Amino acid sequence: MSRQKPSSSPLPSVDRILGTAALRPLIECHGRALATEATRAVLAELRAALANGSTGGSGGDTGGDTVGEAEIAARVERHLRALMAPSLRPVRNLTGTVLHTNLGRAPLPPEAIAAMTAAASTASNVEYDLETGRRGDRDSHVEAWLCRLTGAEAATVVNNNAAAVLLTLNSLALRREVVVSRGELIEIGGAFRLPDIMARAGCRLREVGTTNRTHARDYEDAISAKTGLILKVHTSNYRVQGFTATVAESRLGELAASHDLPLVVDLGSGTLVSLADYGLPDEPTVAAMLAAGADLVTFSGDKLLGGPQAGIVVGRRDLVARLKRNPMKRALRVDKITLAALGALLPLYGDPARLAQRLPALALLTRPQAEIRAQAERLAPSLAARLAGLAEVTVET
Repeated sequence: MSRQKPSSSPLPSVDRILGTAALRPLIECHGRALATEATRAVLAELRAALANGSTGGSGGDTGGDTVGEAEIAARVERHLRALMAPSLRPVRNLTGTVLHTNLGRAPLPPEAIAAMTAAASTASNVEYDLETGRRGDRDSHVEAWLCRLTGAEAATVVNNNAAAVLLTLNSLALRREVVVSRGELIEIGGAFRLPDIMARAGCRLREVGTTNRTHARDYEDAISAKTGLILKVHTSNYRVQGFTATVAESRLGELAASHDLPLVVDLGSGTLVSLADYGLPDEPTVAAMLAAGADLVTFSGDKLLGGPQAGIVVGRRDLVARLKRNPMKRALRVDKITLAALGALLPLYGDPARLAQRLPALALLTRPQAEIRAQAERLAPSLAARLAGLAEVTVET
C-alpha cells in the first residue's frame, strides 16, 4: 500500500516571507508586529484567491498562477503603506467657499500654527499660574484679549459654538423656558437643530411669533415665572426676505433687563471687525451685540474669526462665572493646542490695518476678482489635460 505524500501549500510561510531581504526594510520602518500582521493578511487574501482558482498575480518569480516571494513582499509593502497613510490629508479647496465646513473651515495664520507646534512639543502652563504657583484657569490664556476686542467683562472657551450654546442654556435655564422666535429655530450641518440642543440642555422651548414676523409683544407675552432667558439667534447662513419683522437686540435687551432675565445672542459665525470696512457684506460684530444689550454672546472660532475650532462665550462676569462652575464645562473644554492657536490669533486683531494681509480667511474673502481669475487661468491647462476626453475646462467670470 503506497503512502500519499502530504500536499504542500503553493504559498510560502509567514516566517519565510519575513526573512526575505525585501521585508527587512519594512520591518525596520514599521516594526515586526505590523509587518507580520500585514504578511498574514496578504497571504490570507492569496489563499482565498487560490481557492477561487486565481491569485490575481502575474506568476512572478515562481511562474504559473502562483505568486512569488518578491510579489508577496510588494503586496505587503502596499498593505503597510495603505495602513499607515493618514486619513486626514491636505486637499485643494476649489469649491469657491472659503469657510467650508467639510474642508476644515478657516486656514490658520502662521503665528497660530507656530504656537500650536510649540504647545504640542513640550509641557506648558495650560492650567498653572506661574505667578502664584497654584492651579490656574485655562481661559486666562485668551480671556484678556477676548474682553479687549469685544468690550466684554469675561469670556470662556469650549470646543465649538454648539457646545457654547449648550453650556449657556444648561447653566442659565435648566428646567426653565427659553423664549426664542420661530424664525430663528435654525438647523446647522448634519441635521443639528437648535430645539434638539435645548432639549439636551434640559430647557423647555417657548416659541414666539411666526416664521417671518416676530414682534416685541410676542416676547413680552411669553415671559413668565418659568422663563430662564431670552435667546436671539443670528441667521447667518440664510435670509428671510419680504414681509418680515424681527426685534432688534437693543429692544430685547431692554425687555430682558426689565424682567431681570439674561439676553443671550447666538451669533454663530461671529466676527470681531466690521466686514464692511473690507468691502464685504456686513455682519453684526460681537462688540455691537454686547453694546446693544446682550448679556452673553456665543460665536465660533473657526469661521469669520479665522481661528481654530472653538466656541466662545463673552459677556457679563457673573454669568460667565456660572458657566465655568457648571460640571459640563470640563467635558466641553478645549486643549492647550487650541488655546495656543487662539492666543496667537487674537492679537492680530489689534492691528486692523494689516488684518486682511495677516489673517488667511480674511485675505481669501477679500481677494480681488482679477487675482482669482488669474489663478483660474493658471490652473485651467493642467485641469484640462487631466480631464481630457471627460470634460471641457473653461474660465468663467
